Amino acid sequence: MLVSALLPAAIGQPITAPASAYPEPPQALFKDLFIAVQTTPIFADNKEFPDAIPKAAPEEILGQYHASRLYSPQALRQFVEAHFVLPVQATAVPSPPDQVSIVTHIDGLWDKLTRSSTSAPPYGSLLPLPHPYVVPGGRFREIYYWDSYFTMLGLQESGREDLVAAMVRNFAYLIDTYGHVPNGTRSYYLSRSQPPFFFEMVGLLSRDDPPNGFAQYLQQLKREYAFWMEGAQGLRRGGAYRRVVAMSDGAILNRYWDDRDSPRDESYREDSELARTSGRRAPQLFRNIRAGAESGWDFSSRWFSDAHTRATIDTTQVVPIDLNSLLFGLENAIRLGCQRSGDAACTKEFAAYAAARHAAIDRYLWDAARGAYFDYFWTHQARGTQLSAATLYPLFVALASKTQAAAVAKRVTRDLLKPGGIVTTTLDTGQQWDAPNGWAPLQWIAIAGLRDYRAAGLAETIACRWMINVNEVYRQSGKLVEKYDVMNVGRSGGGGEYPTQDGFGWTNGVMRKLIALYPTDMAFSSRDQCPR
Repeated sequence: MLVSALLPAAIGQPITAPASAYPEPPQALFKDLFIAVQTTPIFADNKEFPDAIPKAAPEEILGQYHASRLYSPQALRQFVEAHFVLPVQATAVPSPPDQVSIVTHIDGLWDKLTRSSTSAPPYGSLLPLPHPYVVPGGRFREIYYWDSYFTMLGLQESGREDLVAAMVRNFAYLIDTYGHVPNGTRSYYLSRSQPPFFFEMVGLLSRDDPPNGFAQYLQQLKREYAFWMEGAQGLRRGGAYRRVVAMSDGAILNRYWDDRDSPRDESYREDSELARTSGRRAPQLFRNIRAGAESGWDFSSRWFSDAHTRATIDTTQVVPIDLNSLLFGLENAIRLGCQRSGDAACTKEFAAYAAARHAAIDRYLWDAARGAYFDYFWTHQARGTQLSAATLYPLFVALASKTQAAAVAKRVTRDLLKPGGIVTTTLDTGQQWDAPNGWAPLQWIAIAGLRDYRAAGLAETIACRWMINVNEVYRQSGKLVEKYDVMNVGRSGGGGEYPTQDGFGWTNGVMRKLIALYPTDMAFSSRDQCPR
């Protein structure tokens, strides 16, 4: 049966306020002043001005700007400094590794990266949250959606159940307030979400009995599902609306999207310059850039139609493995929550959704001949050829069969396993979500998924190599960083739109979790010591 035939009227209908009803982002509030600041390189990081706090109402500041007739970058910077409070980085002080163990360092970082913002300054971009939360670090001064799940893994191992519970409540609040979890808690992030890990966060609240947590947060789980499925009801075959795609046989799968088609506030100059040189329609390009940001993989050759050049980004044409796997997980979480709540009709309904998605993923994303899952380009009706670490997501959510999981494990060992962990893709394009970089969340997806399919040896090999890599960078610098080079052990990752950040939330979280799972491997200094 097709998913579209299963969807009741309540699922797939508009359930969130349009972007115009959200708090306006800085580029809408400060108009030509915003454009002038973001296109004149007065700040090294384009995120600095959108995060600044205005000292007066936008109309008043704009009036003074228009009267000032600023003609130089220096004068413009002086004006901004006079009328805005500029942000500071969320710093994490390095530790002397010969004196402070990495466990002690991580446990000490949580308080340094914890923030509280029960109210937000007028006209600023920060969104308030009712409870404390942990930020990633560096330029990332606010809470981020999918980052937080991996951070929470480590918080639990550090005994910080208080922060885990507080962060789950914060995400529930965001769903209740905005109808979805935004990319991060800034007004300029409200038009998009990120990979839907809320159900996994809820599962952490009762690790021995996840359905108990699912039942407790059932309303928010259903509402997030409705956000991702909005527009599915009645969608014609071969069509798409927002985050849903009707495949050629009528099955419904999902894609990444953003409700706006303008340059990102936090990368305004970079996006505008790419549009100028790309030869493409600017709104179309901006939408695809923003959708790439919703994926969390900003940016990767996965989203490029030529697999190499960012100007060819076509994220909205891709049906991704990771997103659809997570939505399968969300459907099962709601099913279990409904079952625990005694709602038989809801249990049956979401079991059908999960079964239909499972069948569609097998049909469109699984490639038996190549032994892996691949993204699908729905506009071309063709499966992609780019192998990436996303191929492990179906194992993470227990979607793969034993045969599929064994094939994925074999392919990962051959093509993605490197000296320092799992590489993100096999292509080196200069983008941060490509080779040679490895990322903590993808290591955990791989390790957790493989463990569930009794590929414990490969899971420990990945964990051991990653831990040696992280330990070596810590030994050299006293820091944990955002991403790592897995081709060359002991090097921070590179590429992307900004310098590699230290802090760093999800690296801390995954490393702390792996130390608890594999304490013996912490003593290893060479991959030759790791399980083979």
